[in-house]
Amino acid sequence: MNELVCNLHIHSTYSDGTGNYSQIAEQAIASNIDVAIITDHNIHVRGIEKYYHKDEKCVLILTGEEVHDPNRNPQKNHALVIGCEEEVASLAPHSQELINRVRSAGGAVFLAHPYENDLPLFNETDISWVNWEVEGFTGIELWNSFSEFKTVVRNFSHALFYAFFPELIPHQPLQQTLAKWDELLSNGQKIFAVGGADSHALHFKKGLIQKTIFPYHYHFSTINNHLLLPHPLTGDLVEDKRAIYNALFSGSSFIGNDLPASTRGFSFTAESDQVSVGMGEELKLAPGATIRVSLPQPGLLRLIHNGTAIQNLQNSDRLLCTITEPGAYRVEAYIKYFNQYRGWIFSNPIFFHADRKYRQK
Repeated sequence: MNELVCNLHIHSTYSDGTGNYSQIAEQAIASNIDVAIITDHNIHVRGIEKYYHKDEKCVLILTGEEVHDPNRNPQKNHALVIGCEEEVASLAPHSQELINRVRSAGGAVFLAHPYENDLPLFNETDISWVNWEVEGFTGIELWNSFSEFKTVVRNFSHALFYAFFPELIPHQPLQQTLAKWDELLSNGQKIFAVGGADSHALHFKKGLIQKTIFPYHYHFSTINNHLLLPHPLTGDLVEDKRAIYNALFSGSSFIGNDLPASTRGFSFTAESDQVSVGMGEELKLAPGATIRVSLPQPGLLRLIHNGTAIQNLQNSDRLLCTITEPGAYRVEAYIKYFNQYRGWIFSNPIFFHADRKYRQK
């Protein structure tokens, strides 16, 4: 498999970010990002997708859209629309219609920052997802960088501290979001997870203090999506987009916090009745079914089955486990950083079924 690093949920000058596409691409290249998906608010920017080159390196810049209803009060139900070639912002007030339209156009919807705190200090409201009656969405944004920032900042001194030391923020996805994902998976729904930067690179000024809050290059170093493709990219925009979206939409990926240590090389596979599958796939449970996990370096390694940890290994980079129960299995890994265990790797699930297959909600 060919592994690509993909950063998504990025805002540019087309909405409320401060960088244009070329500036974002330059910082992505410097951070060794392979693919960046820019999702500006309620606008699908056309004609700018391409490979951007600098020296001997390049990054593929793709465009999606963060769709929400600006007239809703309070603000809720933001959706990341990816792979849809038509403008769908007009459907923002009608979440189910939005999902249906995007799916019919060959795209996918990931529910953005499903759970959030407000941040009154900067007039930021809680923009959680609340319409859980919808069906047909591809996945959820499990780990959102800005959502996590809103959990640690309660006053100006906190904000100033983390503005200068953002590397101390990432710990793990919000527990509510993890619990909701496990609930959906335990109910037999095939829901995939992505990590989102939610980057804006906002310029802050107060008195003599001037600072870009979380520049793009910071976000490129933290919460990324590692996509597993069967073949390397070809350089052809249409073909490469198709391969990237196939991996992203099918759960052939994992979320990696690349700040403490690179997560490249993580592996999570399963075997049953001489059939082998990877993340996002499913297979029939048979005697001797086995899960194999490999980390790039030792850490705290957990195997989760339908929301319950069934393996907890300290200082380990390998896990081999025989499976006897159907359900959704996923992996979490943690690593020491600044003398604390931090979330490092969160895999998409592998599904074992007995008599029925999983469905998309």
